Amino acid sequence: MKQEQRHAPRFTRLCLLAAAVIALLMASAPAAFAQVPPRFYWKTLSGANAVPVIFMAMNGNANPMDPGHTVIKGANIEATVAPVGYAHTFALFDRAAMVAVLVPMGRISGEATIFGTTFRQSASGLGDPLVEFDVNVIGKKAIRNLPDLLRYEPGFSADLLVDVAIPLGEYDDDQALNIGQNRWYGRVAAPIVWQLGGWVPGRRTTLEFLPSLWLFGDNSDFVGHTMETDPMVQVEGHLTRDFAKHLWGSLDATWITGGAATIDGVAGDELNNIAVGYTLGYQINDNLSATLGYMATVNDSDPGDLQLDGFRFSVVFGWHPLIEGMKRLGGGE
Repeated sequence: MKQEQRHAPRFTRLCLLAAAVIALLMASAPAAFAQVPPRFYWKTLSGANAVPVIFMAMNGNANPMDPGHTVIKGANIEATVAPVGYAHTFALFDRAAMVAVLVPMGRISGEATIFGTTFRQSASGLGDPLVEFDVNVIGKKAIRNLPDLLRYEPGFSADLLVDVAIPLGEYDDDQALNIGQNRWYGRVAAPIVWQLGGWVPGRRTTLEFLPSLWLFGDNSDFVGHTMETDPMVQVEGHLTRDFAKHLWGSLDATWITGGAATIDGVAGDELNNIAVGYTLGYQINDNLSATLGYMATVNDSDPGDLQLDGFRFSVVFGWHPLIEGMKRLGGGE
């Protein structure tokens, strides 16, 4: 016990940095680009908890709350969204696992023309809750104690991820723009983290990928029509690097293809879009971290192309009961 207390400041930094990182959760999973922040799938001590407060401002020619990205030619849609959530890590058969829930809320407004009818509308309220389950399948075993965390390096890891959105959000069938989507949707994905070089705070570098297959139920009342959406493939990539002990950055890119929408038998175009951006992250203290990010589509010159861009700012509070107990006993800095 004395040895653990002697190393407690270092353990505290490692554990709570990781606890905060795990809750940079699917900040845009039901929103623009469905972009998950980099470093979200780093592993931490089992039993860690985190609560994020996220602010997003987005605009484009598709509903930023719809991960199907149904393009409405000539539309000008803006959204201000503030998702809140909770994430918890645990061990499942010796593998690191995480469960998280995110509930978006906010306001959307704009102008869109559907089948010759122009809608100038706004909507506000709660969006569709999204539940996520992630379990590691390739990589180190779950981190169960402080010595394991101290020795941990990710190397190469791959997970199995399942997201499901529950259609409980605010929805008005007379409106083309809604916070909720009036349909079930979700994805199956494989988060990959590849450590490049040493694992020393201030010098960590990772290459991260998130290939996903999105699946959508039908919206049987889309302003009096039925909308079906084909499966959509999405691949995210991040090159992340520590700039200092508490400061890191990432170059981000996303490619999406498929997801053609059919409304009352009239088929739309398949998506084939690339978005690029950046993320900056800063560890404020042992429990609190912040990130700032921006992403925008780049191959969007044609009116039928997906055109979206948005800023994301998040503040995350993370904790672990074991570490908090050690701090109360005088183990913290």
